[in-house]
Amino acid sequence: MSIKKDITDKPRKRTIYERDYDKISQIQPRPHEDGDLKIRHVGERPRRPVKKSYQKKGSFPISKIVVPLLALAIGATAGIGGGYYLWGYERPYHINLKEVEIPAWIEQDFIRKNLFSRPDVTLKQVNNIVIHYVANTESSAAANRRYFDNLADQDPQQPGTVGGSHFIVGLEGEILQIIPISEITYAAAPRNFDTLSIEVCHPDDSGKFSRETYDSLVRLTAWLCEELELSSNDLIRHHDVSGKNCPKYYVEHEDEWKQFKKDVKTAMKKRS
Repeated sequence: MSIKKDITDKPRKRTIYERDYDKISQIQPRPHEDGDLKIRHVGERPRRPVKKSYQKKGSFPISKIVVPLLALAIGATAGIGGGYYLWGYERPYHINLKEVEIPAWIEQDFIRKNLFSRPDVTLKQVNNIVIHYVANTESSAAANRRYFDNLADQDPQQPGTVGGSHFIVGLEGEILQIIPISEITYAAAPRNFDTLSIEVCHPDDSGKFSRETYDSLVRLTAWLCEELELSSNDLIRHHDVSGKNCPKYYVEHEDEWKQFKKDVKTAMKKRS
């Protein structure tokens, strides 16, 4: 005949809370023969005595309120800080890029929407304006526009060439806008999501812009900075984003790049 053992006869497994309580109890105040309470810490030197007068009969220890509140405050702060660290803090942006009015001296000639040069993805904000050079000597603004538009003819099921720009400044100072400023373009990865790009034509391999081109570029960037509430310090080179030798002349002549930013700043003051 089998005898079932009563389950209550088994030794009860101690909970983690009980085990922790044993540890905590080892550092609790213990009575001392001189009438004071001594704090005994395992493995630590004794601390200063705690007087009985602090333990008044019937009084409610303030630590029972302060400690939980302090822990809650620290936890909340750590949680918020950790959230900002993990997900980043997106500063408020109040400019509606779709409502920015383009002046008459900028010709709008948008390329076709396509996977390779105009993906039709909304640009939510602009934090920097990126300056490029076309790297194709003596090519016009119109020719570079056709190049970006022709990228649409590639097979979307096959690997292809991507590229684009919001504006192109030509050899004679003409300015074409080929993509709305409210859309991203493939020009300055990995900063396509918060930048505008300007491609600039040049007459020779040095990459230096003609006077007409330079003046139009200064005018365009100064206007964009004002409209988007940016400063000349928010102008960057493609090189600053990816390390590419673009725009070549301003990468190889750092002093000229600094002068360009100064000229944009001066132009902004004249406009105001």
